Amino acid sequence: MKRKMFLLSLMAVFGLMAINAQKTVVSKKTTQDEIFLKVDEMPSFPSNGNGINHYLASNMRYPKDAEKQGIEGRVIVTFVVEKDGSITNVDIIRNAHPSLDKEAKRIIEGMPKWNPGKIDGKPVRTKFTLPITFKLR
Repeated sequence: MKRKMFLLSLMAVFGLMAINAQKTVVSKKTTQDEIFLKVDEMPSFPSNGNGINHYLASNMRYPKDAEKQGIEGRVIVTFVVEKDGSITNVDIIRNAHPSLDKEAKRIIEGMPKWNPGKIDGKPVRTKFTLPITFKLR
């Protein structure tokens, strides 16, 4: 019985040490390079009276090959809004067609600086996901 209690106590001590080690690692992370998915204030497109849909419509050049073939689709793009609002790490996470994917990436990479995401009032790097729909008229 004493041996069983000793083993249980020993396991509990090691378990607490492992939990504390994990907490220490988490608390030592620098938010300088960390990319957040959830923030107090999400990044926003600088609208100036027009929103992101206006930007996309004004800057989209429907790829000729996709237009000729009657190809439509939705491309889902992720990117990081940096602390200064610039856009980096553009990645296509749902493809539609190679030409549409390439155009979606071009549009996102050419966007003006956004208003950055914030935690406790301080700008942080934030991952953002945006669907872009290509529809022939």
